[in-house]
Amino acid sequence: MKKYDIIIVGGGLAGLTAAIDSKLKGHTVLVIEKKAYPHHKVCGEYVSNEVLPYLNSLGIFLDKYGAMNINTMQFSTVAGDAVSTHLPLGGVGISRYAFDNILYKKATNLGVKFCFQSALSIQFENAQFEVATDQKGIYTSSIVIGAYGKRSTLDKQLKRDFIQHKSAWLAVKAHYKYAFPSNLVALHNFKGGYGGLSKVESGAVNFCYLANYADFQKEKNIDNFNKNVVSKNPFLASFLKNAEPLFEEPLTIAQISFNSKKAVESEVLMCGDTAGLIHPLCGNGMSMAIHAAKIASELIHKFLADKNYSRIQLNEDYQKEWNFTFRQRLWVGRRVQSILMNQTLSNVALSTAVKSPQILRTLIERTHGKPIQI
Repeated sequence: MKKYDIIIVGGGLAGLTAAIDSKLKGHTVLVIEKKAYPHHKVCGEYVSNEVLPYLNSLGIFLDKYGAMNINTMQFSTVAGDAVSTHLPLGGVGISRYAFDNILYKKATNLGVKFCFQSALSIQFENAQFEVATDQKGIYTSSIVIGAYGKRSTLDKQLKRDFIQHKSAWLAVKAHYKYAFPSNLVALHNFKGGYGGLSKVESGAVNFCYLANYADFQKEKNIDNFNKNVVSKNPFLASFLKNAEPLFEEPLTIAQISFNSKKAVESEVLMCGDTAGLIHPLCGNGMSMAIHAAKIASELIHKFLADKNYSRIQLNEDYQKEWNFTFRQRLWVGRRVQSILMNQTLSNVALSTAVKSPQILRTLIERTHGKPIQI
């Protein structure tokens, strides 16, 4: 089959959730994803409880798969000054290796089709999309959702503004065997970045950190950076000394951009990190991806079912609802980023946060929504 109601480019959390929701609404769906499941991804692997009611409505219950209930956050400065606070909503810890595969199996059982190839281009003409892949596949549809992650060659093909600018951020992630409380997510600051620790369904501890690329380059490699920069924080020094790596090599991703993006580009509805990336300190990227999939799926269903609902109105409504739901969160995330990039402001802000757990709770509340009402 080459023609579908909906083509979703990218099979991460946003793409898979949108595929499941759209299939349950009765539409034919193709997901184009370059890698077969399961596979690990660079991710903090913490899901806010904001989206659990919605996932449950799709028949996805993460507690059945051993997801860790997380209700406490710990934060520390480079010097090791620390504070802990109760998370207003809480969340669960689950690896992308497991979570994506759960969604993939759910989607295939529903009849969603998958094409494990790389999408090279997305063209829109005469009210139809045409998506070409690296294996010379050509697929058409009425709707395309872009859910291909933080950055892609597709961003250049679609002439998106943000892709023209270099980014200062690099992320590193790996799993470890380490004694760590299952109810805790910890964020530990180091010069030019910070690292997050939390336990996932396998019992492994996920350590994912964001670093300034210029600082990283000075150390040449991950081992040197961990030893000379990350380990200046005593919490992270203890972790790296005593934890047993479970990956042969850490996963990395460079050129992570937190610049503003449009939620609709060249008639494509963007979801998840493709539409906008929140600073990981805010801890809500996974939930935002899932929530955006819900918004897109509902509006697309209206467009496909109602001939009086135009594509122009669809695009306007999606951009408007996306902004209403996420713009403030992204704004707060960018303010956090600008503070962390300034060493003087960073030291003052982090020291203040350690002295007042209420500041941390306020930051969390400003970057998280309320549980989705179904």
